Amino acid sequence: MRSLLLSLVLASPLAAQWEVSAVRYATIKQFPVAALVAGVDTARKLDIAMMVWVLRGNGRTVLVDAGFHHEKFVSQWKPADFVTPAEALAEAGIKPEAVTDIILSHIHWDHADGVDLFPKARVWIQKAEFEHYVGANGEPLAAPTITPEVAGMLAGMARAGRVTLVDGDNREIIPGIRVYTGGKHTWESQYAGVKTKAGTVVIASDNMYLYENLENRAPIAQTLDVVSNLKAQDRMRTIAGNEAMIIPGHDALVFLKFPSKGRVAQIRF
Repeated sequence: MRSLLLSLVLASPLAAQWEVSAVRYATIKQFPVAALVAGVDTARKLDIAMMVWVLRGNGRTVLVDAGFHHEKFVSQWKPADFVTPAEALAEAGIKPEAVTDIILSHIHWDHADGVDLFPKARVWIQKAEFEHYVGANGEPLAAPTITPEVAGMLAGMARAGRVTLVDGDNREIIPGIRVYTGGKHTWESQYAGVKTKAGTVVIASDNMYLYENLENRAPIAQTLDVVSNLKAQDRMRTIAGNEAMIIPGHDALVFLKFPSKGRVAQIRF
């Protein structure tokens, strides 16, 4: 299987400054908070936001994660107010073919199932994550963590030369966008630091589900290694320099903390 191996990109003082948005394509009602935050009351439930993040700048439109859309998952989870991630992006004025890049934080279906909606996008994923979960013929390794649909799509995109494997931590993959290996939510999950006019915004994705994880220094409930997750949270604070600039993966409060219209929140400071 052919795929591109990322070469290090030297940081430049002229690196692009990006505009960041969160786009919500669905809500999962009454989700158990104990599945998100370790150690909390198991009776607590919360409506969680299903979202992708849009980075615009330097002539590129970059997504962090691609959401899900296949009927298998829609039928199983019955999300409220569901539209496909591509339809949700239309509210931000973005056509599917305009998406140039997708940074996959990890291979779970609710973050990677939508990659096939964006026909011209290049996928950036950690090399160790890809090799741990995607077989040589597109078969899912370590199922059910990765679904056959996601494994097959990623393998097909790799054969088409549309996958770049990021080889390790703290890599600037696009000027002004740097990825970091995360807190072992999956084998080698990653998160992104994005340079904006106000400073670096950290798109945590599932390395930090809710603001509550950060505020209480509570690890995510679904991690292969609690210590690594707490270290990742601490590192996010250092990278961002301001906790307000760390954006969690499923917290509906994002759409109250930032200027929002419809499905789109502008991450501005």
